[in-house]
Amino acid sequence: MNIKRFIPIVLVAAMATSCTMHKKVPYFQGLESSESVVGAVQHEARICPDDMLAITVSGMDPEAVAPFNLPVVAYMSPGTDKLYQTPTFQPYLVDIEGYITFPILGKVKVGGMKKSEAIALLVSQLKTYLEDPIVNIQFLNYKVTVLGEVARPGSYTISNERITLMEALGLAGDMTVYGRRDNVMLIRENAGGTKDFVRIDLNSTDLLSSPYYYLQQNDVLYIEPNRTRLDHAASTNVSMYLSAVSTVCSMVTVIVAIINK
Repeated sequence: MNIKRFIPIVLVAAMATSCTMHKKVPYFQGLESSESVVGAVQHEARICPDDMLAITVSGMDPEAVAPFNLPVVAYMSPGTDKLYQTPTFQPYLVDIEGYITFPILGKVKVGGMKKSEAIALLVSQLKTYLEDPIVNIQFLNYKVTVLGEVARPGSYTISNERITLMEALGLAGDMTVYGRRDNVMLIRENAGGTKDFVRIDLNSTDLLSSPYYYLQQNDVLYIEPNRTRLDHAASTNVSMYLSAVSTVCSMVTVIVAIINK
């Protein structure tokens, strides 16, 4: 057999495989360097059940606004064992129906609202008691979770309440070469408790104008393994199985030899 005849074939196959892998790895394929893409609509977080909100009311008369603020507490940052250096007002927990219990006003439904909408609602209700009230709302548990084929899977707390899908991947150390870029799953819980499951193609420039380009609090990204990773896992399992069988056979052989002595 002339092995030299097969060398060009092997090289061509290796180059083809390399080109195929290269096509599956880069993001936003087909985007020219001089091309402009219309960005996604600017994101504003919506309030959902189980959100923790820091709500402060201020105005010209400090004594008049005092009854509308919860007591000041030292709040622990989610995911850490450290307290904030500056004590903050006690947070409001949004219940399963989207309500918070506000001093004097009672139960106020803010679930499903954008932060600006919730501020406008509270200001309108507080005007009955205060002159020119100022309301500020901050999310205390705004986080996203990235799982699967990334360098550092986990949950990440976001301080500025605004993060894109690509920024979330950056926090997780980016996808490994074994992650499927054409079939990323986004799991999003809506204000009513239902969940959306969305498939996203990171190879397409359509993502840049997609409503899912900006993530919402509690979004989960799952990066599926590609065929190479699955085949490797399968071959590893087979090797482990054969190794275990070989070990058992060796033990049986030794036992039989000892018995027949």
